Amino acid sequence: MALDTHAKQVLQLMAAAGHPPLNELPPDQARVGAKMGFAALQGKPVEVASVKDVNAPGPAGAIPVRVYRPAGSAANDVLPACLYFHGGGFVIGDIEMYDTLCRILCNASGCAVLSVEYRLAPEAPYPAAVDDCWAATQWAAAQAKGLAIDPARLAVAGDSAGGNLAAVVALMARDAGGPALRYQLLIYPATQLGEETASMRANAEGYF
Repeated sequence: MALDTHAKQVLQLMAAAGHPPLNELPPDQARVGAKMGFAALQGKPVEVASVKDVNAPGPAGAIPVRVYRPAGSAANDVLPACLYFHGGGFVIGDIEMYDTLCRILCNASGCAVLSVEYRLAPEAPYPAAVDDCWAATQWAAAQAKGLAIDPARLAVAGDSAGGNLAAVVALMARDAGGPALRYQLLIYPATQLGEETASMRANAEGYF
């Protein structure tokens, strides 16, 4: 399979920059490097109807959640909602890094998007991220009226590590008998941890 032209350009730019790979950096330096890289790639944020930062109660304190409502929607419109869990290997990433993506997802889907800033390792080891994402999902369902979202139309989504968290939260919701999630969007999710696949072997070198 040929590499997408735009993806190839990004990889070439990263290689030309000469920076050490993120996995070879201490967590604090990796987070700074990742944030700078994402900022360069995201482009100008698209306009949405509203953006609001709130806190969900979590097992270790408040969990920051950024709530996006799609362009053209009114404040009192009851919308379907999607909780988004960012990627970053459970070590890097935050709400700011994924701001543009969540805006795009919000407008494209017509859903309110709730971007969750869960705790990161190694400072907060497993299962901290899982606990936070699960708590945020339960909170969103319980606070649906105040958030002007439909608790019967909830989805979870995430990329990479966030895809893992979305899949885990979906399983937890199933086993707990709710919230009744309607959809999951998993973007290159880390769902085969500890298991090497043919794709991993084929693409082990030369890619980010």
